[in-house]
Amino acid sequence: MTTVPRALLAIDAGSATTSVALLGKPGARWRLLGAISAPAGTPPDALAEILASRLVAADLALADHVGVTPPGVGDLPRLEATSRTPETLAVLGASRRAVGLLEAVAARTSWRVRAASPESHDPREMTELALRPDVSAVLVGAGDPPGPDERGWLDDLAGLVGAVARRRPELRVVLAGPVAARAGWAEGFGASFESAGERVSQAPALGVRSGPDEPLREILEGLLPDSTDTRHTAVRAVLSLADALDRRIELLEVGLDGGMRAMAMPGIADQGPNAVAVRTAQAALVPLEIDDAAVDAVLAWTTGSLDRHRMGDRLLDLRAQPWADASGEGARLRLAAARAALSRLVSSSTDIGAMASPDLTIIAGGAFAVAPARAVALAIADTVRRAGATQLALDHARLLGPIGMIDDPDERRELIADLADDLLAPIGSLLVVGSVPASRRGGARAGRLTLDGDRHGRHDLAGGEVSFIDLAPGDQAMATLEFRDAVRVGHRAKRVAVPVSGGVAGLAVDMRDVPLRLPERRDRRRAALAGWGELAWPGDER
Repeated sequence: MTTVPRALLAIDAGSATTSVALLGKPGARWRLLGAISAPAGTPPDALAEILASRLVAADLALADHVGVTPPGVGDLPRLEATSRTPETLAVLGASRRAVGLLEAVAARTSWRVRAASPESHDPREMTELALRPDVSAVLVGAGDPPGPDERGWLDDLAGLVGAVARRRPELRVVLAGPVAARAGWAEGFGASFESAGERVSQAPALGVRSGPDEPLREILEGLLPDSTDTRHTAVRAVLSLADALDRRIELLEVGLDGGMRAMAMPGIADQGPNAVAVRTAQAALVPLEIDDAAVDAVLAWTTGSLDRHRMGDRLLDLRAQPWADASGEGARLRLAAARAALSRLVSSSTDIGAMASPDLTIIAGGAFAVAPARAVALAIADTVRRAGATQLALDHARLLGPIGMIDDPDERRELIADLADDLLAPIGSLLVVGSVPASRRGGARAGRLTLDGDRHGRHDLAGGEVSFIDLAPGDQAMATLEFRDAVRVGHRAKRVAVPVSGGVAGLAVDMRDVPLRLPERRDRRRAALAGWGELAWPGDER
């Protein structure tokens, strides 16, 4: 953007949804004039024309002022981000242990991972995996020094990968550990790995007790194009937002093919030391291959009577038609799948989870758009267990990815500062209280909460329960919590005061265990989830 127009289009082309937002500058600042979403594949120009028609019908003078007309809306400048379909990475190791270490690192990237080792696959199966047309890269490694169970496989593994790389010239190879020095590599590839140029990357050595993390993760992410990928550009937008608002911001995004968790701190306006982000295909709303583990993960968050086979069928339908059956039971299914995806995302981002609660948590993804606000807040409370207070908001118009397409950090920060009041829909605030004594659980009164003194009344807090307190969007209040025993809300104390903000869901106060402990018996687990669900789903009779 070299010149500043009066209107522009922000387009987020996702795997399941295409979203188009119309931005205008009727005065001194940019405003969101309208937004619309449709199933993926819908032409963005058709959606933009609908937005322009609605704007003309609602306020012709405004449309004229910003220069928007239905026939000419397609010619407006546009910021367009896309969600890239995950590419497949084959992880081959000399032992099951080595594969586990490499796979743990690869799971924190945007790659879809398939793994094999001589202990679980024979050489023919490993060769077939590496030769699959959907495999774009191979990560191969062994312990350094190699263990007794690995030494006999090093030459065979190097020869196998070398032969595959020779047969597939487009395949990228990442080597971790002593396998790079084996003679089998040169014999299979026809040259040493040093002469293979950019096709081969040398990763840090793979330790016996712990594997390489950031260096290897950076190599794997560097093999993927990221110039327009929504999950890469959204991090830049969140950084600009954190800088503009001077607040610590966490972004939780779950999409059809992957998810992301990012923490941004104010101070700089581009990705760097003030941003930590984990993008992973493991956090897809519905995995590409729906196995028993994926089905069980969703069943664990449901209160209905579906068995494993019927749940598997429902997930297959959701994968094939993400927009179908989006209300009623369909909305519940989406949120249960989102909880399972968030759980996987949290497991892949423990470094972010160890940080203090952010001032603002932004939630993104279509699964959250069809659920009541209180159900969304409860889903975050169930899965992202961190004692402290945070404001919850939804990227309802899906603007973060497109805004992150602006390369100039000052221009990006200026636009996002203008749109700060428009791009986020306030859900409310979430207050998670940790270290509640066991004697205060099971519904026993553990403390009391007041908002701005007694202006909003006094509210008893029961151990092991969740409470929702009405607090309208835009309202700011100071929540004072008083307990009989010391608890943890950021720090350990009997009396805590934290600022909170209102939203559609109001203020959610979570007095359950951190981490959350649910009954192992299926019937008791369903009963607990149903009890909390009654607070979130209007008219819930379960």
